[in-house]
Amino acid sequence: MASSSSSFRILCILLLCCSIAFGSDPSPLQDLCVADTTSPVMVNGFVCKDPKLVQKNDFFFSGLHLVGNTSNAVGSRVTPVAVAQIPGLNTLGISLARVDYAPWGINPPHTHPRATEILTVIEGTLQVGFVTSNPENRLFMKVLQKGDVFVFPEGLIHFQRNVGYGNAVAIAALSSQNPGVITIANAVFGSEPAIPSDLLAKAFQVDGKIIDQIQSKF
Repeated sequence: MASSSSSFRILCILLLCCSIAFGSDPSPLQDLCVADTTSPVMVNGFVCKDPKLVQKNDFFFSGLHLVGNTSNAVGSRVTPVAVAQIPGLNTLGISLARVDYAPWGINPPHTHPRATEILTVIEGTLQVGFVTSNPENRLFMKVLQKGDVFVFPEGLIHFQRNVGYGNAVAIAALSSQNPGVITIANAVFGSEPAIPSDLLAKAFQVDGKIIDQIQSKF
């Protein structure tokens, strides 16, 4: 009986280890898997290009030294460097972006559904923050100076605002080759087709005319 009980405990431990192993993202099984964006095959990510056709430029991007055009409604510009820009990032689980901010420009509240973000301020002063999930909806907010770093956990709504008097620049590193972005205002008020205005009026507890006015801007 003792032997049977001991064997059962060992089996439980092995099953637990297996569940932990299968619960994490798989590691690449080859040195590289450069994205073949022309392939008609649909997979979770991109099909690998024939290794014999891979070139050095599949791992290269030039342009992060260029200032982004912030002449828009929010006063910021994101320059992404993900798998769409560097096919060699396919299966590697990383990407980055440059974010430029005009004085008092914002990177509006948004989420990355597939990535945690770590933001480093290169120039200027940024007010940054994120909000935890329901029901707490706790806000963590801080003012960052040049050289400061802040982390936005995966999937949580976060934002940045330039609170200095000059332009600001930040570099964001993300834990996905294709982190995705959902800008809250665009998604809620600019969906196609539009979310019914009476539904949004009830959700935001405002008059329907206000919702119509906001939707007209998106």
